[in-house]
Amino acid sequence: MQKAVPHRSSWLPIPQNTLPSPQSPLPKALKSVISENPVIILGKRGCCMCHVAWRLLQSLGVNPTVYEVDEDEDRFLQELATVAGVGEDQNCQLKFPAVFIGGRLFGGLERIMATHITGELVPVLKQAGALWL
Repeated sequence: MQKAVPHRSSWLPIPQNTLPSPQSPLPKALKSVISENPVIILGKRGCCMCHVAWRLLQSLGVNPTVYEVDEDEDRFLQELATVAGVGEDQNCQLKFPAVFIGGRLFGGLERIMATHITGELVPVLKQAGALWL
């Protein structure tokens, strides 16, 4: 009879960064954070979809910056929409996780997965300076 192998978790903790202090204007602080990092993932604290996006990008050799939000999500999404240039008149709804590549809103997990499956994600990451291969 075979013995069961103990389960070893392969989960790595997501780096914990915080947004700039509440005294600073949020849109200006967000713009600087987004423009300074080639790939950034913004998501809710403990969000499994944020973790999936992070793991996918890690598997491609990208080290994305992850910001986890645990404050007022609606206000944060409104501020993020103004920074990303997503207006209320457009049909797209900004949701977490929001992935920015090269300083521009790339999309959510669905867009990351779709471009990865079609093979278009690696050239986008190379163009943003997140990959050197």
